[in-house]
Amino acid sequence: MPTAWLDSLVAWISAHPHAAGLLIAAIAFCDALAVVGIAVPALPLLFAVGALIGLGHIDGSYALACAAIGAFAGDGLSYWIGHRWGPHLSEQWLFRRYPQLLARGERLFRRHGSMGILIARFVGAVRPFVPAIAGMLRMPLKRYLPASLVACVAWAAAFLAPGWIFGASYDAVAAVADKLAIVLFTLLAALALVWAVVLYTYRWFADHANNLLARALKWTHAHPRLGRYAAALIDPNRPESTSLVLLAACLLAIGWAWFAWLAALLARGGPLAIDRSIYDAMSLLRNPLADQLMASLASIGDAQVLVPASVVALAWLLWRKRWMAAAHWLGALVFGLALTALLGAVVDMPRPPTAPSGFGFPSIAVTMTTITLGFFAVLIARELPGRRRVWPYLLSGVVVTLLGFARLYLGAHWLSDIAGGMLFGVAWLLALGIAYRRHVARSFLMRPLAALFYGTFLVAVLWHTPRESERLLAQFVPAPPAHTLAMEDWWRHDWTTLPTRRNEHSSSLAWPLDLQVAGPLQPLRSQLEAAGWRVQSQADWVATLGLLDDDTSPLQQPVLPATLDGHAEALLMLHPGSDGKQQYALRLWQAPARLHDGTPLWIGTTQTLHYVRPFDVAGLWQPQQDPSAAHDELRKALHGSDVREEAHPRTGNRILRVRTGD
Repeated sequence: MPTAWLDSLVAWISAHPHAAGLLIAAIAFCDALAVVGIAVPALPLLFAVGALIGLGHIDGSYALACAAIGAFAGDGLSYWIGHRWGPHLSEQWLFRRYPQLLARGERLFRRHGSMGILIARFVGAVRPFVPAIAGMLRMPLKRYLPASLVACVAWAAAFLAPGWIFGASYDAVAAVADKLAIVLFTLLAALALVWAVVLYTYRWFADHANNLLARALKWTHAHPRLGRYAAALIDPNRPESTSLVLLAACLLAIGWAWFAWLAALLARGGPLAIDRSIYDAMSLLRNPLADQLMASLASIGDAQVLVPASVVALAWLLWRKRWMAAAHWLGALVFGLALTALLGAVVDMPRPPTAPSGFGFPSIAVTMTTITLGFFAVLIARELPGRRRVWPYLLSGVVVTLLGFARLYLGAHWLSDIAGGMLFGVAWLLALGIAYRRHVARSFLMRPLAALFYGTFLVAVLWHTPRESERLLAQFVPAPPAHTLAMEDWWRHDWTTLPTRRNEHSSSLAWPLDLQVAGPLQPLRSQLEAAGWRVQSQADWVATLGLLDDDTSPLQQPVLPATLDGHAEALLMLHPGSDGKQQYALRLWQAPARLHDGTPLWIGTTQTLHYVRPFDVAGLWQPQQDPSAAHDELRKALHGSDVREEAHPRTGNRILRVRTGD
C-alpha cells in the first residue's frame, strides 16, 4: 500500500494504538446513531481498519471489541432518543426529512421483532433508525439489550472481516498481482460511480418531476413566444409530460457538457493533460491477467455484438407492427452511426501511441453501444412500473462503463474519446427519446422484446469476445524501447545504465533486477532445462482459479505473472527448492533499451518463492526478500556459458550478464 497518507496513518496508529481504538469506536458510534449514520461511510472506513489488522498494525480482538462497543453505544443512544420522543419521533426536525426510512424501519421491526434489530444492522440506511423505533415502541430493555449486543458484535466482525482478510493476504497477492488488484478495484469504483450517478439522478428527477413540470408551465405562461414551443412538449394533459420534462432536462445538461468538452479539445488542438496522465497510468498497470479480461470487455461494443441484438429487436417491432417504434429504433442506430463518423472525420484528434488506425475521436464503439442500449432502455422503461424503470438505464450504464474502461486500459482511446462518445451518444438518444415519447402513446408487451434483445446481446458477447480478445491484444502491445546501446558497450560498462530494481513504490514489490541477457532466449532456456529448471507458460484465468483447489500440490500450482513497465514476462522458469513449499524462479522481460545490431536484450530477476495459503483460501507463491539462493542456483546452472558477474557500482548488488548464441 504505497500511498503517503496511508504510511502516515500507519505510523500514527503504531505510535498510538489505544487512540486508534477510540477512533474505531467513534466510527462505529456515529454509524449507529439515528439519522447521523446515513452520512457515515462505515464500510470503507472499517475495511481500511480491517486491512491494518491484517497487516499487523492493530490488534484484531481489540479493534473488534472497540467497533462493537461503539456500535452498541450508538444504538443505545438511538434507543433513548426513540424512547424519549415516543410517538412524536417522526415530528422532530431530524426525522422529518426521512419519513420513508422511518416507515421502512418500523415495518421491519414490527415484522421481525427482536430479530429485526439484528437484520437491520445489515440493511444500509435503515440501520440507524431501527433502535430508535424500538425505543419509540417501548421495547423492554431486557429484550432490546441482548439483541443489540449480538447484532453489534456480528456487524463489527462482518464489516472488519473483508479488510482483515485482504490485509493478511496483501503481501502474498501484491507481490505478483498488485496491478491486477488495482485494475479491478478501479473498474469496480468506476462501475459504482456510474451506478450511483444514474440511480440517484433518475430518482432525484422522479421525486421532483411534478415541481419541475409546474415551473416549466409557469415559465411558458410568462414567455408566450418562446414558451409555445416548450408548451407542446409539456402538455399537462399528456401522461408522458413528466417523462418528457425529465428527458429534456437531461438533454440540456448533457448537451452543455458535450459542447464544453468539445470546445476544450478544439481549443487545445489535441488531447488534454488529463488524457495523457490517465494514458500513462493505465500503461503502468498493464499485466497479463488484466490484459486478457480487458481485451474481452473491449470487444462488447463491436458490430458482431450490437448488430444481432439490434436486428432481433427491429424484427420483433416490425412483426408486432410497431411502425413508429421501429422507425425511431432504426433512426437511432443509422443516424447515430452517421453522425459519429462525420464527427470523427471533422475533429482531427491525434491517436494514443499504442492505438492503431480505426480508433479515433469519438469512440464509435462506445458511442454506438451507448445509443443502442440507451435507446432500447427508452423503449422499454416506460412499460415498467414505478422505480423499476431505472433498471434498463442502469444496465446500459454498466455495459458502457465496462467497454469504455477496457478500451482506456488498452490504450485504444484517450479519456476524451471515451467521455466524448458517451456524452454524444446520450445527447442523441435523449433527443430521439423526446421525439419518440412525444409521438408514441401506445404500450406494448415489454418482456418478450427485452428477453430477445438482452438474450441475443448476451449470446453474441459470449460467442464473439473470446474469439476477438487475442487479435485485439496483438494490436495493443507496449511500444518498443527507444534507447539503444552498442553490444560491446553494454557488455563492458553500459549495463550499469539499466534499472537495478523494479519500478514500484513498495519495497516488497521493487524486486532487484540482477540478470541481463543479450541474444535469443532459446539457448538459455535449453541450458537451464538441462539443469533441472522448467518453463511455466503465462498463467491464465483458468489456472489462476485453480489456486483455490487445496488438493493440488504446491509445486503443481502456477506462479502468477508479473510485469515490468507494462511488459509481460518473456520467460518464466522454475526450479524446485529444498522442500515442497519452496522453489526458485527466473523472470525475464524486454529490457528498456535495445542493441544497435538488433540483438534482443532482456532484463530479469531471480527469486526464492515460498508457498503460503492466507486464511486457507488460496495457495500463492510469495517472493522472499532475500533472492541470493535463487541467484546462486542460476549462476551454477549457467556454468560454462558466456557469463560475467559484477557488483553494481551504485547499489553493490550482484548483476549477472549473459550472452547467448543462435
